Amino acid sequence: MKKALAVIMAAAMTVSLAGCGGSSSTTATTTEAQADTTAVAAESGSGETEAAQGDFKIGIITATVSQSEEEYRAAESVKEKYGDMIIHQTFPDKAASEQETTISIALSMAADPDVKAIICNTAMEGTAAAMEKVKEKRPDILLLAGVPSEAPDVICEAADLVFHPDVAEMGTQVAEAAAEMGAKTLVHYSFPRHMAQPLNIARHDNMKAKCEELGIQFVDGTSPDPMSDAGIAATQQYILEDVPRKVAEYGADTAFFGTNAGQQEPMCKAVFESKAIYPMPDNPSVFYAFPGALGIEVPEDKKGSVDYMREQISAKLAENDMTGRMGAWSAPMHTMFINGATEYAIAYCNGEFTDRADLDKFTEIFSELAGGEVSVRQYTDIETGKSYDNFFVVLGKFIKF
Repeated sequence: MKKALAVIMAAAMTVSLAGCGGSSSTTATTTEAQADTTAVAAESGSGETEAAQGDFKIGIITATVSQSEEEYRAAESVKEKYGDMIIHQTFPDKAASEQETTISIALSMAADPDVKAIICNTAMEGTAAAMEKVKEKRPDILLLAGVPSEAPDVICEAADLVFHPDVAEMGTQVAEAAAEMGAKTLVHYSFPRHMAQPLNIARHDNMKAKCEELGIQFVDGTSPDPMSDAGIAATQQYILEDVPRKVAEYGADTAFFGTNAGQQEPMCKAVFESKAIYPMPDNPSVFYAFPGALGIEVPEDKKGSVDYMREQISAKLAENDMTGRMGAWSAPMHTMFINGATEYAIAYCNGEFTDRADLDKFTEIFSELAGGEVSVRQYTDIETGKSYDNFFVVLGKFIKF
C-alpha cells in the first residue's frame, strides 16, 4: 500500500497530502507578482551571487528535457547562475528499470570531495537506493529529494529532506481562487480510477467543503479515463465539448478544475473560448496547458522564462476580455523546487543553519522565491496518520493573470 501511495503522490501531483495547516490565500495580479518576485531566481543572470560564499559544489539530478522540460531548464538556469558550483545530470529515461544507472550518477557526484549537497527532483525510482549508497561513502553530503516516486517510509529514511506539493490543501486553494475570480459554480472533472486515490479524494473533499463555505455550487463532472481503451483523445474531446455545455447550463462565472494532465490543455482552451474561469491547472505552472491552449509561441531564448509566460498569458486574456479569469502559482512548481532546494543547500553549506530538515528556513527561502508567503507543513500520511519530520509539503502563492 505504501508503494501504491507513493505512485499516487507522484501522479496526483499535483503539486504530491492532508493534516493540519492552512492554505495560502495570498493573491496578486501578474503585474504585482512580477514586481514582487525575485521570482524565480532561475531568471537571474549568469555568474555567482553573494549567496554562494563557500568553496563547494551542489549536484542536481533532474528528469531529461523530453520528460520534464520545466525542471530540466530550471536546473540549467541555476547552473547558468552559479557556474561550475552546480553539477547537473539527468535520471535515465527508464529510471524504474535502470536504478543502477541512477546509483552510479549519484556516486559519481559524491566522488568529488567538493560536492556537499545532492538534489534529486523529480526523485524517481532508485533515488532512495542511490542516496543510501552516497550516505555510506559521504555522510556529510546533504541529500534533498523533491516530488518522490517512492514510498514515504523509504525515501524519508534515505534523504535528509523530502518535499512535495500539498495536493490535499490545493483543494481549498482552488476554491478560494475561484471565489476571488467571481465564480458561482465550480466543476471538478475526474474519473473513477483517480477518485479511488486518497490524495485526490482529500483534494476533492477540501475543495467541495470550501465551496460550500463560500457559497459556490460544486459540481462533479466525469470524463473518460485516458487510460481506457478510447485513450487520451476521448478524454480531450469530451472536455472540449462538455465545458461549453456546462457554461451554457451554469453561466460564464463557472470555474473548472481537472485531476488529470490530459484534461488540462483542452479545458484551458474551452474555458478561454467560453470566457469562463480556470483557477489553475492541477500542476499550477505557467508552462503547463497555457502555451498550447492559448496559442503562445515561445522563442528559444524565452524557454523557461516565467516572466515571459506571465506576460503572454496576460496579453491573451486581455485581448479576450478575460483579465483575472485564469491563474497559477507565482513560481511554477518544479522551477520553485529546483531553485528553492538549491538556495536551501547553499545556505546549509554556508553554515546558516544546522538542522538538515529546517522547516522555518525552508519556508523562508521558498516564500522569497515565490514573491510572497508559501504554506509549508510536515507531511502526515492520510491513511496511517504517521507524520514525517523530514517530509515537507508545499502550497505555492496563487496569482491571477
